[in-house]
Amino acid sequence: MFKKILIANRGEIACRVIKTARRMGIQTVAVYSDADARAPFVQMADEAVHIGPAPAAQSYLIADKIIAACKQTGAEAVHPGYGFLSERTSFAEALAAENIAFIGPPVGAIAAMGDKIESKKLAKQAGVNVVPGFVGEIEDTEHAVRISDEIGYPVMMKASAGGGGKGMRLAYNEKDVREGFEAVKREGLNSFGDDRVFIEKFILNPRHIEIQILGDKHGNILYLNERECSIQRRHQKVVEEAPSPFVTPKMRKAMGEQCVALARAVGYYSAGTVELIVSGADPTGESFYFLEMNTRLQVEHPVTEAITGIDLVEQMIRVAYGEKLQMTQDDIKIDGWAIENRVYAEDPYRGFLPSTGRLIRYNPPLAGWTDDGEANGRRGVDGVRVDDGVYEGGEVSMFYDPMIAKLITWGPTRDEAADKQIAALDAFEIEGLGHNIDFVSAIMQHPRFRSGELTTGFIAEEYPEGFTGAATSDELKQTLAALAGFLATARADRARRVDQQLGDELDPPYEWAVKIGGDTFAVTLDEDEVTVDGKAIDLALEYTPGDRIVHCEIDDAPLSVKVEPTGAGFKLTTRGAIHQVQVLPAHIASYTQHMIEKIPPDLSKFLICPMPGLLVTLNVGEGDMVEAGQPLAVVEAMKMENILRAEKAGKVKSVNAKAGDSLAVDAIILEME
Repeated sequence: MFKKILIANRGEIACRVIKTARRMGIQTVAVYSDADARAPFVQMADEAVHIGPAPAAQSYLIADKIIAACKQTGAEAVHPGYGFLSERTSFAEALAAENIAFIGPPVGAIAAMGDKIESKKLAKQAGVNVVPGFVGEIEDTEHAVRISDEIGYPVMMKASAGGGGKGMRLAYNEKDVREGFEAVKREGLNSFGDDRVFIEKFILNPRHIEIQILGDKHGNILYLNERECSIQRRHQKVVEEAPSPFVTPKMRKAMGEQCVALARAVGYYSAGTVELIVSGADPTGESFYFLEMNTRLQVEHPVTEAITGIDLVEQMIRVAYGEKLQMTQDDIKIDGWAIENRVYAEDPYRGFLPSTGRLIRYNPPLAGWTDDGEANGRRGVDGVRVDDGVYEGGEVSMFYDPMIAKLITWGPTRDEAADKQIAALDAFEIEGLGHNIDFVSAIMQHPRFRSGELTTGFIAEEYPEGFTGAATSDELKQTLAALAGFLATARADRARRVDQQLGDELDPPYEWAVKIGGDTFAVTLDEDEVTVDGKAIDLALEYTPGDRIVHCEIDDAPLSVKVEPTGAGFKLTTRGAIHQVQVLPAHIASYTQHMIEKIPPDLSKFLICPMPGLLVTLNVGEGDMVEAGQPLAVVEAMKMENILRAEKAGKVKSVNAKAGDSLAVDAIILEME
């Protein structure tokens, strides 16, 4: 077995590979940029080599620096993780030339499957169903329009070398093609160094299903069941689960066998994934089509590990060393259900704008990964696993992917796995930047998610006006009112102790008027119970003023609530929603009726940068007339281009920025008359 390997990646996947290598008795080498000098993966590795400035193009994407680090440390092999150099044939070839093993697939398979245009041709030859589309070279925007007209709308434009949701645009008409084609080319060039684009038919009511493939160098290839990855935003996966609630045993076998045939056709080995699009409108489940093959490890691999008990990173290392798979297709089982939520640095309450900055507080739920090699290593502790690569006080940089962590839960059933997600998300503390914890919690509770009726349009269809928080039941509001009353009593008690006006015991009863949204509750605390509007609530908790999170039991049901004191109450966050709670002594509660509501200023005449980023394009100048909805500028943040449009018609009064400027959040780009 290898004695030392280098991980040519960063963040959570570098940590993930190091943990398995450590368990296997293999030493590890990390490479890091200026931005990652203090990152956890650098501390975890046995050795670390600095390779350059923060931008990936000057560090993680330079193959020569990786190879130099291998020579410096004596690393025998390189695990590329995902992204960066993981699917670069030139990198695999360069390693081979230096007699350094690549922990991944053969060069031929990377080349064949890394090009979305060529891979579709090969898939068709291998007998795999493919989506109708144009797989040749597209000359320019006019050519793209003609192709789209022939295929029939809607169509999807994709960067040939793309992945991770980047370099993709959905077009419902000619206008969308004209607006989006050049952006797809730019994103493909900026992110992958390849501006070729292909166009294919967009399948209505689509589900995104993928098959995990595992092969060795001796001709053995298996499929490790499927993953459902239909819940996406801007074509980037948000929630993944295994198995799929849609796939039947018959479908699983048909999909798996086609995917194995494709892998065999390109001489594949290692751990890769074949992605399929399935028409949810077909009740037979037989309308599935090849999308692409990712020859490297996938972000969502933990859910497959959880239901199969197989460590995919370990298998990749063993295969690269030349070992045979120690399992057959009959050995691959499905044990329980696993769900993964990606915790992103983005603000769902502000249109999912990227959010960079320092993690003032980072406290994930149970530290789930263990190194003992047993089943709980795949599933975490009590079915909760966290894969991350950040730390409290560290920074989520604009230079890399916005994912903070992956939260994986396992349960005997799908509902139990989802319930564990909700509880773990409630206990997940992040402060200092925006995050999507409330949003993914809301998805876990959504009736449509619970029913398993998923499509890639789930988020757009269920949150058409954006996200404002999960729906809150009357029972939960009553619970929060009881909790707010208790917190107010504890705060008042502490204040009186500080003033030396009260002894050690509370002086019940305490009566409060608690306002949550448009509802006001009468809350009374005495020695034995808490009542809300005269109804007794069984509330058990431990709390010290200053605690950021309260773990309690309400009528024997556990609940975790994040607490932030405010001037007249608390901000309570739980179950996917933020609740601004006002708490006043009952005898002065009537004063709340006379509070003045602050009306926010009208900012519609300004074009404001919604996130930190690079101003790629400015489409108008001073004095220009614009129409409502007209594209005014393009801002790139975290490798994604965002089109900023006019809120209303008018005339440009002044322009405060130019293309190429780096903008801060809320920077004014231009002002309308």
